[in-house]
Amino acid sequence: MSLAGLRWVCQSFDALDGAALYQIMRLRQEVFVVEQTCAFLDADGWDLHAWHLAGWAGEHLLAYARIFEPAVVREEASIGRVVSAPSHRQQGLGISLMDQAVEKVRSFGPGVPVWIGAQERLCRFYAGFGFAETGERYLEDGIWHRGMQATTDQLGRHPVV
Repeated sequence: MSLAGLRWVCQSFDALDGAALYQIMRLRQEVFVVEQTCAFLDADGWDLHAWHLAGWAGEHLLAYARIFEPAVVREEASIGRVVSAPSHRQQGLGISLMDQAVEKVRSFGPGVPVWIGAQERLCRFYAGFGFAETGERYLEDGIWHRGMQATTDQLGRHPVV
C-alpha cells in the first residue's frame, strides 16, 4: 500500500457518520484494549469534544488520532489515542499520522502549548516531531508513560540523536 493513496480527514464528532465512528472505535479497541491488554473505558465521553483525525485507504481506517483544542481536557491542546492498524505498521504510517496531527494543532495558532501522554517506548518517536519530556513517568493502564510537550511553533520533523 502506498501512503500517497491515503485520504486524511479531520472531523468533529458531530460530522462523523456511523460507519466512520464504528471503525474508529473498533481500531482503538483492537489495539489499546485487545493487543495492549488495557482494560479501560475507551468511550470516555471526551470524543464528543474532540477532533477526529483519520487516515483512510478506500473505506478502511488505517490510522487515527484524537485531538483536543486548548482548555477542553487540559490547559494545553493535546493529541491522544494515536493508533495505526496492526496490518499496516512499519510503513511510515505513524509518521504520516503525526505529520497530519501536527498540521491540525498548528491551526490552533502560534505558540500554543501541545501535550501528549506518550508510552515510554514511543518517546523517541514523538521527540522526532519536537516534543520534549516533562515531569515524572507515570503508569497508565499497566503501561509506563511520560508527558511530553511542545508549542505549535516547535512542532515539525526534528532529527533525533
